[in-house]
Order: sequence, then C-alpha cells, then structure tokens
Amino acid sequence: MTGRIDAHHHLWDPARHPQPWMDGAWADPIRRTYTLDDLTPHLAAHRIDGTVLVQSSASRAETAALLALAARSPVVRGVVGWADLTDPGLPDHLAAMPAELVGLRHQVQDEPDPDWLARPAVRRGLAAVADAGLVYELLVTPHQLPAATAAARALPGLRCVLDHAAKPAAGTGAWQPWADDLAALARLPNTACKLSGLVTEADWTHWRPADLLPYARHVLDTFGPHRVLFGSDWPVCTLAATYDDVITLAETATAALSPHERAAIFGGNAERVYGW
Repeated sequence: MTGRIDAHHHLWDPARHPQPWMDGAWADPIRRTYTLDDLTPHLAAHRIDGTVLVQSSASRAETAALLALAARSPVVRGVVGWADLTDPGLPDHLAAMPAELVGLRHQVQDEPDPDWLARPAVRRGLAAVADAGLVYELLVTPHQLPAATAAARALPGLRCVLDHAAKPAAGTGAWQPWADDLAALARLPNTACKLSGLVTEADWTHWRPADLLPYARHVLDTFGPHRVLFGSDWPVCTLAATYDDVITLAETATAALSPHERAAIFGGNAERVYGW
C-alpha cells in the first residue's frame, strides 16, 4: 500500500505561467503563487504521504515545471500534465517524457463543442496516450459526459479518470441527467472517478455537507469503492472550503465503508490507477 494520497491538487505561479481560466473577480482569492510549501502543512495535518499534481493551464512549459518539481520532491508521486492531443508528434513527445508524468489532461470543460472528445484528431491523441501507458483525465461538465463515455468506450485500453465527478450542479440541487450519465460512464471497466471538486460546485458561502453527500455517495455507488480516488482540488477548493473541510466531507461520505475500502479511496486506488 502506498499510504494516504491526495490524488488531485494544483500549484501555480500566474506570473510565470498564465492561468486564462481565472477570468474574473471570482478568482481573486486564489490569484497568487501556490507552492508545495503552502500545501505541506495540510498534508502533514491529515497524514497525507503523497500527491498527484495536476496541470492548470494548457502549457507545455507549465507541465515541464511541474515535472521538474516532482523529480526533486518525494511527496509528489506523479504529474498529470498537458499536451496537445491533436499534435501529430504527440507519440514522440510522450516517449520522451520522464517517469514522473503519469497522465494528461485538457480543459475539455472550456471547449464550446460538446463533442470535442469525438473529433478524429482528438481520438488519435487519446490512442497515443493509451499506447504510452498514461492515464487520461476527463475534465468535463455534465453535458459533456455522453461524449466522455463514448470516448472511453471507443478506447478500452485507455485508463480514464473523471475529475470532480463531472462537476454536477450541486448549487441548484440538479440531479438528472448527470446521475444517469455518470452511471453510464461508470459501467465501463476502464474508468475511475475522483471524489474531488464538489465544494466549488455548491454555494460557496452557504453549502452544507448535506448538499453534497448525495453526489458523493452516487459516485461511490456507481463506480464502487475500488474505482474512486480522493482528491482535494486544493487550492481551488479554498474558494468554498478549507482543506480540513474537504477531508471531512470525503471521510463522512465514506464512513460506512470498510477500512479496506476507505484505504483504497484514500491511497490504494491511486497507486493502482497511476501504476506506481
């Protein structure tokens, strides 16, 4: 067993690597540099032994910086970086990547085309990710879930991890079609889901655990405890909650599970999915 793992967090320096998604005053509280030193006290407080560091901008330069950090930090067990899926040279690019690269992600949520994942050039890129033995992380919103499911079905050799449960509209209490579409993705054996990002889909100032637990439990019911990975989504989560709050929410959602199942969600599943 790999210990307790936070399978989803970010570090950024907007001055070095612009973050276009921080596109309004809403992002002002997190529009600053975040380093591993900022995160370490939270990890220590919750006995987190390792992390997965995830890209936050569509930039090879940012990914290179994250990989360099991972190479010198034993806490960062792997990096989910960015590369252009439509680049014909992607296979060669991935072949030259260091072992710290465990997956790729693109901000599909920002693509206006709900079927972006169905584009032939994108599918070829996803096949290259599978051939390289890397995970592909799906950052999609509920209306993009059918396309995500179709891509995962078309590429059974690709390990797909859904980020933030596809960002259900917890702030309004909306349930369908998200719930059925999530279940459809979960029926594919090459998929997993992160228990992450829910707090920022709720009312940032007035959310309660009761608002989010139904969504978290639907993730657990559909994917099962051996295909769910805990992730804090720090520091994005701090827009709505503390690191402590996020851990408590996940622990409450998983309280009825066995010790073995909880250990899998908080560590073992990350080890298996990312192939450490």
